[in-house]
Amino acid sequence: MTISIRLTDEEEERLDSLARRTGRSKSFYVKTALHEYLTDLEDAFAADAAIDAFQAEGRRSRPLSELEAETDR
Repeated sequence: MTISIRLTDEEEERLDSLARRTGRSKSFYVKTALHEYLTDLEDAFAADAAIDAFQAEGRRSRPLSELEAETDR
């Protein structure tokens, strides 16, 4: 699949420079950045869903210090 994006002049120069210095393609870095961003975003949405499910069960979170005090840490 082909996607077009508009970069600022600064972003384009940074990407060009990185590609030249490393011998990798600009596409490689764009795909890598997108992959990392999507992974982080999916993780964040999964965490939100887990918190919502936790709270929907009527459970509450507690500070770590409280849990440590209970286990004599």
